[in-house]
Amino acid sequence: MLDLTVNEPGLERAVARAREKNIIIPTLEQMRHPETIPAPIRERLGALGLWDLDPLNLFRITWKNEPVATGGGFGGVNHIELPPALTGVPARIVLLVGKWFPTGAHKVGAAFGCLVPRLVTGQFDPTQQKAVWPSTGNYCRGGAYDSHLLGCDSIAILPEGMSQERFDWLAKVAGETIRTPGSESNVKEIFDKCNELAASGDKLMIFNQFDDPGNYLWHHEVTGRAMAECLASLMDDPRRFRGVVLSTGSGGTLASGDYLKTRYPGMKIAACEALQCPTLLMNGFGAHRIEGIGDKHVPWVHNVRNTDMVIAVDDELPMRLIRVFNDPTGHEYLAGQGVPAATIARLCELGISSVANTVAAIKFAKYYELGPDDVVLTMATDSMEMYGSRLAELDAERGPLTREDAARTHGAFAAVGTDAMEELTYLSRKRIHNLKYYTWVEQQGKTYEEIQAQWYDEHYWSAIPALAPAIDKRIREFNERTGLLKALA
Repeated sequence: MLDLTVNEPGLERAVARAREKNIIIPTLEQMRHPETIPAPIRERLGALGLWDLDPLNLFRITWKNEPVATGGGFGGVNHIELPPALTGVPARIVLLVGKWFPTGAHKVGAAFGCLVPRLVTGQFDPTQQKAVWPSTGNYCRGGAYDSHLLGCDSIAILPEGMSQERFDWLAKVAGETIRTPGSESNVKEIFDKCNELAASGDKLMIFNQFDDPGNYLWHHEVTGRAMAECLASLMDDPRRFRGVVLSTGSGGTLASGDYLKTRYPGMKIAACEALQCPTLLMNGFGAHRIEGIGDKHVPWVHNVRNTDMVIAVDDELPMRLIRVFNDPTGHEYLAGQGVPAATIARLCELGISSVANTVAAIKFAKYYELGPDDVVLTMATDSMEMYGSRLAELDAERGPLTREDAARTHGAFAAVGTDAMEELTYLSRKRIHNLKYYTWVEQQGKTYEEIQAQWYDEHYWSAIPALAPAIDKRIREFNERTGLLKALA
């Protein structure tokens, strides 16, 4: 669990660093309700680009940024609803959109949830320690970005097989970038590098999204509540919200489903993964091309007992779809099939894992035979901004996209079936939960008692988001000590 005990010497140095760098830290409540951000800060944001390396952009870690690159304010929850002409199902498929976070992905929020509680308690000392961010892509970018804005040195760790755009961006923001062997599914190699760094004697703190409760807490308290607000704006009958479908990834985003179940007890949580590495579905292994959803293990912060279904997606379909969604020939074809121009213009907001989530949501809708009044929620974690090189590689490998290619791909999209799915029973959930043992107890130093508590202790998971008010209190106290917020008034 997160420890909010104050280390006074470290806290005093963190406060001094914040004064030096003019850093004011937002609360979780302000991320949920950015209209409560002090007016002087909102006014200054009007002159900033969304990705600018300015501490004020910490206040843009919210689902409610105005969808513009520069000078935006705040509005409703960013989302897109995909029409039946595109998806092939009558159900309403809705995606929260992560493109309008700084760095273009919501992982910047998960990283905030891991770093800031340690910073405002003095447990992490930005003057003496480095923040280490192990990831398969967006989380280490978010961690490097947050570290830069919070006056911290950072080390980003990610597999060498990730898109070149990620490495190019990190070279400008992270203090150091370490490439580990493999690609999306090579998570253990990332953990091995973290263990090597921890044993080196260097002063650092590892913020491992796969086991850090701050990841779970941020998504439960910020993403989950944003989803509920979005749903309330879309439908009158809460019974028609059928479920949320999310890639397993680090397991953190699935915490939003735990929050939604407190509001919509009849809904279901479905965890999505790559068919080429069916860890939850078949205790499997392998490699895949859905960037950023690393697997071959069950994340420590995945509350498996609350998961209702596992859905595997063949990575070939998302790779084909990103070509159709981002090519003029594909756009022309989709327009001819009745897909609205406004939808086509926004398909670039869906990165590879976002498209995989959409495929899984369609499979979910078909499995439960959902109709036009039913809503399925999923996530566009990032956009195509980090995958231009993948499109170029596909064009070089397969040739220019033709109308016939677009037709075949769209046909496969609309015809996706209900194969490679499992509706989980009590025992199948426990089977998946028990897979945590091999990674976390045998390899990463967790205890048998805690893995048992995750399954049997009814208060284990609810105790994590219960810390949110105390974290906000620590943040407010930190800002009071720097005096910077008061000086703006």
